[in-house]
Amino acid sequence: MIHETLDKKTPPLFTPEVVYGKHEKICDLCVITFSYKVIEWAMQYLDHEQAAEIRCCNGDHPIYLTEWKGKKIAFYMTLISAPGAAACLEEALCLTGCREFVVFGSCGTLDSQQTDGKMIVPTWAYRDEGLSYHYIPPSDYIEMKDWKKVAAFFEKEKIPYVTGRTWTTDGIYRETAGKAKRLRNDGCIAVEMELAGMQAVCAYHGLQLKAFLFASDCLGAEEWHNELLGSEREWDMQVKCFLLALDLAASEGT
Repeated sequence: MIHETLDKKTPPLFTPEVVYGKHEKICDLCVITFSYKVIEWAMQYLDHEQAAEIRCCNGDHPIYLTEWKGKKIAFYMTLISAPGAAACLEEALCLTGCREFVVFGSCGTLDSQQTDGKMIVPTWAYRDEGLSYHYIPPSDYIEMKDWKKVAAFFEKEKIPYVTGRTWTTDGIYRETAGKAKRLRNDGCIAVEMELAGMQAVCAYHGLQLKAFLFASDCLGAEEWHNELLGSEREWDMQVKCFLLALDLAASEGT
């Protein structure tokens, strides 16, 4: 089976260091966003400097450095999808030396009664993508190992949240009613495209990954419907979550 071809016995043919060279560590902490609106906001309102650049044939992704609550924190906008986000994570590790990452973004809810008005803290990610199988042995789920730290932070800050499994898919237009029902019954409360892959990369390299989501659309029992996706309300929420992610990155114990 293709998902059972993990090779941990031989080295990779090339690494980010081959492309970028070796770099000095610039900080320990890094926040990852998927939203260009967040980057636009940060360019206007945050003191920052460009520290590095993830190069890509369809557009480069600068890595910026800021200071937040006394901590140096890098941040960048990643590519969407598990392979894209994983490649960016590998290259950010090479370029910054960061070992602790916070990622946030919008997702589809599978259970709006649980998620409405709350942050979503993923506990396990269903591996319905291909990237993670190149990093860790096959399994249905991968644990989001630092989820309890995220939950503890929200608890301390009195931010409403819910914990539960998430469904990582690489087929956005193949999120069928049958799959949604099966995974909902299996305890999944959200669907997204990156977390299983990103967590697998972090597990492979021994990195920390703190993740939280908010619902922007709903894969209901009968049909899909949009709540925030693509609207100004979603963009505002992305910025609010960015500030929350900076606080989480800078919080004691990260």
